[in-house]
Amino acid sequence: METLQNFTNMMNNKLDQPIRGHLKNVYASIASATFAAAAGSFIHCNGYFEGGLLSALGSIILMCMLAFSRNPDGKDDGTRFMYLNGFAFCTGLSTGPLIDLVWDIEPSIVVSALMYTCVIFTCFSLSAIIAPEGKYLMLGAPLMSTLSAMLLASLLNIFIRSHTIAYMQLILGLLVMSAFILYDTHLIMEKFRMGDKDYIWHALTLFMDLASIFKHILILLADKEQGSRKKDNRR
Repeated sequence: METLQNFTNMMNNKLDQPIRGHLKNVYASIASATFAAAAGSFIHCNGYFEGGLLSALGSIILMCMLAFSRNPDGKDDGTRFMYLNGFAFCTGLSTGPLIDLVWDIEPSIVVSALMYTCVIFTCFSLSAIIAPEGKYLMLGAPLMSTLSAMLLASLLNIFIRSHTIAYMQLILGLLVMSAFILYDTHLIMEKFRMGDKDYIWHALTLFMDLASIFKHILILLADKEQGSRKKDNRR
């Protein structure tokens, strides 16, 4: 209890009241979006509606609607909050086929991926919040460069078809998206200080990081499980 109280006091000293309120809105919106995504995945996995091209298109449309209706003063009539949850729902539907595939391999992988994702997101978010102001903003250029290099490698691997390259890209992708939590959290805080109070858009940014981390972990754990089974079959 004393450790928790010390940590709370440190957070209160680190952040002033306005930015604490903003981050509270951001993370509450992320929580809501996460439940919406879970609902979308549940609907696909139980056969109520098949996720695929249509749901992916829905995600793009809703993200564009959020982008074109940006509101820097932070006021929202609920419409953009619905757009955010609609985007998350469509993202969950689109992720449904992957979850379905991994569930057939080993159901516990999905639960483990959720737990690992929550731990990574929480730890990196707290690290960003308590770090010195603007410390991780310098990560922007290296992360973008790394993403560009990974995109080129993905295009080349279409012809090479190397499992090793694909696996290394998954690991590197997980590291990059984890680092993006640090960068995006600091960027959100810096934008708020400059007058951008659009917590819905800020929540969308971090939710996309969260969803990407979950997918990377899901694929890595599934690949590991399949590799273990192949070794067992050879013995």
